[in-house]
Amino acid sequence: MAYSKPDLLGLFTAHAWFATLSLADRKALVDAGEVVALRAGDMLYRKEDVGTSFFGVIAGAFKVSTLGEDGREGILAVLEPGNWFGEASLLDGLPRPHDVTAMEPSTVLVVGASAFERLMRRPAFARALGALLCTRVRALYSLVEDAMLRSTRTRIARRLLSLARGDTTMAVDARAQVSVSQEALAMMLGITRQTLSKELKVLVHGGVLALGYGRIDILSLSELEKRAARS
Repeated sequence: MAYSKPDLLGLFTAHAWFATLSLADRKALVDAGEVVALRAGDMLYRKEDVGTSFFGVIAGAFKVSTLGEDGREGILAVLEPGNWFGEASLLDGLPRPHDVTAMEPSTVLVVGASAFERLMRRPAFARALGALLCTRVRALYSLVEDAMLRSTRTRIARRLLSLARGDTTMAVDARAQVSVSQEALAMMLGITRQTLSKELKVLVHGGVLALGYGRIDILSLSELEKRAARS
């Protein structure tokens, strides 16, 4: 599918962070990018790669993941349309900290390092990028807090709520259906598939969720929010 510059501006402006940019910065960012399509399973970049680009998701979804010493995969985040990422390695010059892989046929806008550096010379853009990094730090601390202090059942409820709001997007309105397999959800939480299945059954029997193939339906958002608020 071909995307015009106005198409891309409209798509990205629907995302909260991009909408905070001035119109001039939005246009400059979109104009500097190249549209790239990937197939399901294609890696956008690998851990330890040199950072050469800043990315905006146009269509599809990407998983941010890493492998443990035992070969198990941990999924840290899901990036959906409207999200921007990849700035860390451009700012600190260090290698990419994680793998990023297309979960389905996906399209990204790729902004090269030189264009990113020019944008960073604009004070308003630099401040906006700082705010984006703050959002990432807050999300990271929240994940650490969940792992340290909350029960597995509460962590599952909180992760499902996050996914329902677009994970890193964190939209105000939650979707009634989360497109995620139980295997992928277990990887996000760092628990076994068996443990996840046991906890999901409790939520299903409580009328909170319904399970489908590759998806989880939220039947009662209010009840899921109550479960997520528990310690």
